[in-house]
Amino acid sequence: MTPAPTSDTEIAIAFANQRAVLSPWGASLRRYFVVNDHGRDTDIVWGYSGGAQKKGGQGDVLIPFPGRVADGRYSFEGQALQLERNDKEGPNAIHGFVRNLPWTMPHAGTEAVTFEISLDAADYAPRGYPFSLVVRLTYSLDAQGLSCLFAVRNVGGTAAPVGVGFHPYFTVGIEPVDGAEAKIPAAGYLEFNEQLAPTGRVIAATGTEWDYREFQRIGPRRFNHCYLGLERDAAGMATASLRDPDSGRTIDVVMDGAFSAVVVYTGDAIAGAPRRALAMEPMTCATDAFNHPDWGLKRLLPGETLTGSYTVRAHLG
Repeated sequence: MTPAPTSDTEIAIAFANQRAVLSPWGASLRRYFVVNDHGRDTDIVWGYSGGAQKKGGQGDVLIPFPGRVADGRYSFEGQALQLERNDKEGPNAIHGFVRNLPWTMPHAGTEAVTFEISLDAADYAPRGYPFSLVVRLTYSLDAQGLSCLFAVRNVGGTAAPVGVGFHPYFTVGIEPVDGAEAKIPAAGYLEFNEQLAPTGRVIAATGTEWDYREFQRIGPRRFNHCYLGLERDAAGMATASLRDPDSGRTIDVVMDGAFSAVVVYTGDAIAGAPRRALAMEPMTCATDAFNHPDWGLKRLLPGETLTGSYTVRAHLG
């Protein structure tokens, strides 16, 4: 019998000179790096090894809601529901249920690994989520980079509110991240209150210091922004990027049509390691979409599956 995973359980996959380290604990992305001809690692993801070493949500999977739900309260199909208020920044619910749970591992190969977890309404109704889901997540490496494919299936008898998000931090070797440049393909972001919950107002970024549709330096700005209304290319993809302006080293996070928002965070509140890297978090819905369904919340019908993927591509210059 395979032993149950712990927060220290990790598995590695490889393709050419790329390496990724994953864990069935939370289906987390622990590391992603490239090995050069001299055996030296170049980190793409700011990562860690061992559960106790995690900082600031590194590599977490955020299901069935990414970001915060204000006061942990929401209504769905006429039912008022209360989630656990587990946010250190204020009386909110944050980042779903699955990031600190053991997942099963239906497949583990040299270049790809698949994780799966079930959420049962009987277990989660007391926690404010009376819905049943099966979630499957596959990480894979190929010539394009590191890809993450998700599938969330409603296995219950009623419609369910579903959002999916991911929390990777990226580095181009500049610490603090102030000297790096970012590009965020969106012209608006949510206004937050003092508890980092949305007020309901969408602010236009165009022409302001938060307009990053073209590369510009991060500088001292304290990013903790949920951008939405993503701009897409002809193939329907939205790309957020981080770049070292001197070497040209660039990381692209390419998101398919399932993703409608991206959170950008400079990690200022991370104890002992502020501003080490830039979080660019693909999300299928915006923060607090449980209370603002038009911000990308998926109403998943019984038997229906929500799928999507994002790919991390590194150009080392």
